[in-house]
Amino acid sequence: MTTAAARHSDRRISPVFLGILAVTAVTGWATWTGFAAQPGVAVFLFVTAAWIVSLCLHEYAHARTALHGGDLSVGTKGYLTLNPLKYTHALLSIVLPVVFVIMGGIGLPGGAVFIERGRIRGRWRHSLISAAGPLTNVLFAVVCTAPFWLDALDGVPADFRFALAFLALLQVTAAILNFLPVPGLDGYGVIEPWLSHGVRRQVEPFAPFGLLFVFALLWVPSVNGAFFDVVDSLLGTLGIHEFDTYCGYELFRFWRDPSGVCEVSP
Repeated sequence: MTTAAARHSDRRISPVFLGILAVTAVTGWATWTGFAAQPGVAVFLFVTAAWIVSLCLHEYAHARTALHGGDLSVGTKGYLTLNPLKYTHALLSIVLPVVFVIMGGIGLPGGAVFIERGRIRGRWRHSLISAAGPLTNVLFAVVCTAPFWLDALDGVPADFRFALAFLALLQVTAAILNFLPVPGLDGYGVIEPWLSHGVRRQVEPFAPFGLLFVFALLWVPSVNGAFFDVVDSLLGTLGIHEFDTYCGYELFRFWRDPSGVCEVSP
């Protein structure tokens, strides 16, 4: 009985995550209805909270896949509760990704749950555990873009549309960047089991710096431009215009003077 109760508590959704969901819902409602005196504040809180929700789901996908792959320790570590405070590096998992969004409008993923890889058998399982996180971002992007590619935007307020477009951009950038075969990112985790032991040992020291390297590289204007050309092209195929994502980012940065370009007549 005690063991069963303990296992149940290990998988019970955390009140912290439920609180983040509540913030997402309330600020989403405020964005939709125009309840907030300053729309940008509501958009900022809505996008930030929804982004944190996606980060929690990203890490949950890693942990849940690892659980089915043989690592039962993810439950006792609290990874199945969706509580971001249980992550190995809360700073890398939550704070830095939010800072990256504020600084550059980039959905850059963070580091996170610790999987005991020695418990996992089979290279395909290792690869799937790494791929599960960014695949969650892909699914989140599909949900965010659905109103656009389903042509279901009639009656959707402009501010909410802009916020949803910007949130979709964050999910697409997170998925693309996370699938890069760079040490420290999930893309490398997908291919790592298939590399020789010698190559893995040579690459291992660079893993802690992979995320920062990618972020620094994106500050190079030519690289940044090429990257966002790809992102805008993908979003365009899903019905999201650059105007929508631009205005979403402008509203998100409510502390800046508005350009006036995104003002839409009722």
